Amino acid sequence: MTENLYQIFQQRFATRLPQPFLESEDGRVMTYADLDRTTVRYAERLGLLGLSKGDRLVTQLDKTPETVCLYLACLRAGVVYVPLNTAYQPAEIDYFLADAKPAAVVCRPQAAELVAGLAAARGVRHVLTLEAGGGGSFAKGIEALSGEYSDVAVDPEDLAALLYTSGTTGRPKGAMMTHDLLAAKATTLAAHWGWRPEDVLLHAMPIFHTHGLFLSMHCALASGASMIFLPRFDASSVVRLLPRATVFTGVPTMYARLVSQVGLTVEACRNMRLFISGSAPLSPETFHAFRARTGHAILECWGMTETLTNASNLLDGERRAGSVGFPAPGVAIRVVDDQGRPRPAGEAGMLEVRPTRRFAGYWRRPEESRASFRPDGFFITGDVGRLGADGFLTIVGRATDLIISGGYNVYPKEVEAVLDRLDGVAESAVIGLPHPDLGEAVTAVVELHPGRDDLGEAAIIAALKQELAFFKVPKRVIVVRELPRSSVGKVQKGVLRQRLQDTY
Repeated sequence: MTENLYQIFQQRFATRLPQPFLESEDGRVMTYADLDRTTVRYAERLGLLGLSKGDRLVTQLDKTPETVCLYLACLRAGVVYVPLNTAYQPAEIDYFLADAKPAAVVCRPQAAELVAGLAAARGVRHVLTLEAGGGGSFAKGIEALSGEYSDVAVDPEDLAALLYTSGTTGRPKGAMMTHDLLAAKATTLAAHWGWRPEDVLLHAMPIFHTHGLFLSMHCALASGASMIFLPRFDASSVVRLLPRATVFTGVPTMYARLVSQVGLTVEACRNMRLFISGSAPLSPETFHAFRARTGHAILECWGMTETLTNASNLLDGERRAGSVGFPAPGVAIRVVDDQGRPRPAGEAGMLEVRPTRRFAGYWRRPEESRASFRPDGFFITGDVGRLGADGFLTIVGRATDLIISGGYNVYPKEVEAVLDRLDGVAESAVIGLPHPDLGEAVTAVVELHPGRDDLGEAAIIAALKQELAFFKVPKRVIVVRELPRSSVGKVQKGVLRQRLQDTY
């Protein structure tokens, strides 16, 4: 048996109990003592609902201090936390309920009726609500609970969280994250990036996402640091609050928007120690523009849901524009050809990684789990990159058609499946095109059935908004007479990207 992840955090903040853990946008402050007291009662509440070690709890909640407490309570109770993007629509939520088979769902009060209907059809025992300030049925009567609760002991391979990520088939699959993996990554990265108790993290990331939940918040917890906790990213709010912070983590889209703010100056960043970027490639243009405005070189890293952080530029040393730096502590990286043979330094190839601790595979998908690893333990990332002779790693593309738009992963097949069901659409091709703000913009190219010239871009986008999360909905729908095809009839997406690269 081993300590669960919460207990490891608890050891790190044990001497910081009177200190602020989190300050919300409205000025509400939660100390580490408040955090400990609330999470133990939330964990007790989970037990009273009948949830035990290994049960799944699906959440679709706004970013609030209460949501953080619920996540940490799941760690204490050994319950597997399954966060969903708040933008997911009913059909998407239904898929996750069917796949995760949770014992309970906690959602926003305004979604309770809808979620209850979906949950009942899937045999979920409990549907509860939670909102900022402690409202909702889950937190009702929480203060009356005893607070006498013993954290559940876990084995290293016991699951802490299930984070869904789409594969090349477009069907989301749950990456199984263990207590041992998350604890090792949190403590290692906190040390690697020089986190300390005096740090103040300006947190503007979503917390249903690996970057915001694990990379950002775990580092703060593992070092006993504080957070200024914004409900969402707003460039003007971030710039206003920078003088009170020392660390900021974001995706490239956030940095591109910050550069456009008049108030982003060296003076505004006078107390800042570190800016970190991940989740998508950071353009050299944004890197240089940000440094010119602030005096800070952004520390770019590379990772993915399954493996967390694989590579990172150095805290002390050169941070090179366009590069994600060197393998993170405990991670081996290699570049291979399509036959698995090593590529020479400086030549592009498939990136494979072997962390000291790896994720437990994909939920209920043993064959896909096995296929994702080489016999020697290397994970096949699907990304393409090159390792220079000096050790710097550069990501140059993706082997799949994955689109990263504003830091969100979008898999074309999932969008195409919805498009192709629309009356009048003969076939579709979804691609990512260069976009000055989002990095890549989801773009649909459609071929219509004869006689359906009445079906236009606005109508198609309106229909997609009913079935897809906002970040998956194409920014443009381009109608063409005929999609370009290879000699065997396969749509040539590379041709489309070349033709349409100047769309935005």
